[in-house]
This record gives sequence, structure tokens and C-alpha cells, in this order.
Amino acid sequence: MRIKELADATGVDVDTIRYYEKQGLLPEPARQDNGYRDYASTHLERLAFVRHCRALEMPLADIRRLLGALDAPGEPHPDVDRLVQEQIEKVRARLKSMRALEKQLLLLKASCGRCEDEGTDCGILKELVAAAHGEACACHGHLAH
Repeated sequence: MRIKELADATGVDVDTIRYYEKQGLLPEPARQDNGYRDYASTHLERLAFVRHCRALEMPLADIRRLLGALDAPGEPHPDVDRLVQEQIEKVRARLKSMRALEKQLLLLKASCGRCEDEGTDCGILKELVAAAHGEACACHGHLAH
């Protein structure tokens, strides 16, 4: 199959497929007489594997190691479990960061003085402007007054 067909079958764009080839994640395909790449079902399977790993936000270096394990069946692969555990830890760190961000946004929202009423200054905008001027703000744990 041609690269466009592989892209359509996997949902991975053509430029990304070429990039994965250059990075060694996909084996170089055979070439047709006209120079076009000719991909086989093994490319489709491998690209689907890479795509799934990327959906899990695994870095390319880790995917390369996982592919190495996949290419060596019957051999021990102690790194596989460690790589997944490291990814779990990265996700946990991001979740912690996202919870802190949510808390900051909730504090910022709480500063809203219901400025729908005419003549009332918007507390959220005041806090954001204060922070932009280097002052303490409600969303970072300090009231800007």
C-alpha cells in the first residue's frame, strides 16, 4: 500500500509516518519501480502500535525500547515494566499539577463580584491585572490588596 493508504488506515498523517521512519520506529518500506514507498501489513501493525503508545503519551525513546522488546520475543524485557511505571509517575505528576491549577482557577472565580450589575468592577479582571503587575493575587494564595 502507498503512504496515503497507510495514513488513512491508521489515522496518522503522512508527514508523521515519514518522521517515524527517520526515527527508526518504522522499518524502511520497499520501493516500487516508480520510487513510491510500498508498505506491508507489518508496517500497518507497527504504526498502530506506535500510535497507541503515543496516545498514552509515551516518548519516542520509550516507544523505541518497547519496539525492541516486541522484536525480540522470548527474551527477558525488564525495561518494559519500568517504562510503563515511569509513564504512570509522569501522569500522576501532571494530575497533581492540574489539580493545583484547578484550585487556582476556583480561587480566581471566587473573586468575582458578580459584575453583571452596572458600576461594579470585575473581581476576576482586577486579580488578573494585579498579577500582571507583579502583585499578589487570590489565585496564587494571596489576596491582592
